[in-house]
Amino acid sequence: MNNIRTLIIDDERGARQELIRMLKSYPQFTVLGEAANADEAEKLIGFLKPDLIFLDIQMPGRSGFDLLENLIHVPQVIFVTAFDNYAVQAFDVSAMDYLMKPVREERFKSAIDKALEKIGTNDGAAIFVKDRGKHHLIKWKDVHLIESVENYARLFFGQEQVLLKTSLNKLEENPGCQRFFRANRSILFNIDYISLIKKDDDGTLVELSTGELIRISERQAIKFRNLIKQ
Repeated sequence: MNNIRTLIIDDERGARQELIRMLKSYPQFTVLGEAANADEAEKLIGFLKPDLIFLDIQMPGRSGFDLLENLIHVPQVIFVTAFDNYAVQAFDVSAMDYLMKPVREERFKSAIDKALEKIGTNDGAAIFVKDRGKHHLIKWKDVHLIESVENYARLFFGQEQVLLKTSLNKLEENPGCQRFFRANRSILFNIDYISLIKKDDDGTLVELSTGELIRISERQAIKFRNLIKQ
């Protein structure tokens, strides 16, 4: 990817300027802008849709984690902070990298190399979820099933599951959910995980490669048949 659209988010002006200076050595990166807090950053991310953000964690008002939690579409993230106690949390959310201030040139180059390797590989859109004290940055392609649970949606990915305070209707509007099909009132599933389609007296059953059996409602059956014919 020759043009990695980048946003710098840090409450310290000097820290933002230093990152911009260091990025000038890498013409593959275009700095779209900078933000001094999460509110500014959220607006810029929604408008500019960067590929990568350099994100400070502890800022006045909302933290970097709070920002990620409110984003519909989460870019790749490199955390930049002076507080090393956030390191474990940062990697729990699968951040691309974690840089300590003051940022050393050789350490910065390592992070840039990772960005050049990963961005543009169609690795997929992601969502940030905070559930029971843990932070998760989950790629939509890794989610195989979404289940409605009262006012929450339960996301299943790998051997894990998390709760997200949203509705299935809202998730269907998310650009990252284009590969999901609404099986019935309470289930969305990722069609890339279909391993078998079965017919019985009650209609259509879908078996996922992860083992789940999902009943397609009568209302959705025609739409599903048209989908699998494509």
